[in-house]
Amino acid sequence: MPAVARLKPSEFFTPEEWAGLSARSSWKGLALVAHCWALIALAVVAGILVPWLIPVSIMVIGTRQLGLAILMHEAAHAGLHPNLKINDGVGHWLCAVPIGASLGAYRPYHLAHHKYAQQAEDPDLPLSAAFPTTRASLRRKIARDLTGQTFFKQRIAPLFGKPHDAPEGARVTARSALPFLAVNGAMLAAAILTGVWWAYVALWLIPLMTWFPLVTRLRNIAEHACVENSDIDPLRQARSTRAAWWERAFVAPYWVNFHAEHHVFMHLPCWSLSRAHRLLGEKGVTATMEVAPGYLSVLKTASAR
Repeated sequence: MPAVARLKPSEFFTPEEWAGLSARSSWKGLALVAHCWALIALAVVAGILVPWLIPVSIMVIGTRQLGLAILMHEAAHAGLHPNLKINDGVGHWLCAVPIGASLGAYRPYHLAHHKYAQQAEDPDLPLSAAFPTTRASLRRKIARDLTGQTFFKQRIAPLFGKPHDAPEGARVTARSALPFLAVNGAMLAAAILTGVWWAYVALWLIPLMTWFPLVTRLRNIAEHACVENSDIDPLRQARSTRAAWWERAFVAPYWVNFHAEHHVFMHLPCWSLSRAHRLLGEKGVTATMEVAPGYLSVLKTASAR
């Protein structure tokens, strides 16, 4: 099938508005990466010093592991830094590798998703095609995420030649095994040297195996599942979700909830997406887009069968 239709920014924004929205920054992307790792570090320290906070720390860390994936995604669009070497170096080593991904493998895969969004050639189509499903099916998927089964299926089994029915995206991220093991080995060694070896397991590995797969699934469902005419209407290639503060803290960091705006204007840096959403709303455009009031609303829609 042909590539999806593209819309011109000039159809929606004045030259001044677009210049402000699309401007790259030499510090904002790097600041977001630093912010992500700082929150992870604070949650680790909190879990070590106050053990009853470990469940909350797991949720915070798992969400920021998703944050690293989101910032890797930003780097795939060359949005982290105007200098491509810095953009790719930070996006790969500080964002992708620690969570078992590879920027070099992810970029062509993800750009194919943009080119053929919601069409048969879209490599991400299996992530949304199964919806709507039943509530029982959704509960089983969530249970698999929280018990580490999804992590094993997508991250461990492919390393031993057993990809099962994992989406192509899972097989792509599994190709960074050696750098992932090296970086995580260094993290484990640091935990051992500081006398808190268990913190690597409880406050990095367990979030990576449980909360991270869950919020990644919620992200995938919210972005593309059950969006009518998404294969033919450029304004409806994806869904945006209005996220409350607690959803931004525990489910959807770094403006990832504004996914419809990202698909229409995929080269906008992530920090401009909320402003783009507001401007489109003022112009009446969001009324024709798929916009959900929250993630619980999306889950109800996705499990309505």
